[in-house]
Amino acid sequence: MTTPAPDENKTLRVFLIRGVIAIAWAAVFVAAAGSLTTNVTVVAGVLLVLYPLIDAVATLIDARSQRGSARQWLLINAGSSILAAVALGVAATRGVAAAFVVFGVWAAVSGAAQLVVALRRRAQLGNQVPLLLANGASVLLGVAFIIMAAVGHPKLGMLAVYAATGGVEFVIQAWLLARRRRRLASAAPVPSAR
Repeated sequence: MTTPAPDENKTLRVFLIRGVIAIAWAAVFVAAAGSLTTNVTVVAGVLLVLYPLIDAVATLIDARSQRGSARQWLLINAGSSILAAVALGVAATRGVAAAFVVFGVWAAVSGAAQLVVALRRRAQLGNQVPLLLANGASVLLGVAFIIMAAVGHPKLGMLAVYAATGGVEFVIQAWLLARRRRRLASAAPVPSAR
């Protein structure tokens, strides 16, 4: 057995902080936008723009400790998150349905990119089941958000469920990484003193 890589410690912290922030954002967003179905308030619009920016920052921090194709996919995801923030700012002025479409496209693209990253990092980080599930759900929910916008008046607060679920998955993944790190550290051979 090998000891955990130093990059794994950074990834664990990024996952934990990212998860906690997503859960906190969801709670604030539900309070600000829970029942909105047609127009987006200024506060809700600011929060909508803030969420993909938080994702972009976390993804860029994560990308710094990665190499190869995982890093490339993380950078693509960060770029899509920045574009989504701008597009959400514009969409928020047009109403809830427009915001749902933009958020849905971003959730699908971001989920697909992060799904590829999770698959690529399985050898490095071990079990990635929570992130595989979260990112697969992100793709499906992204498509569902687009459909909801087309067929009715979705409640803007529903986006909080997406964020909270993703946040919980990141916290669980951080916990699994911490457990894996402890297991690898305890199994590492102790150097003999001569």
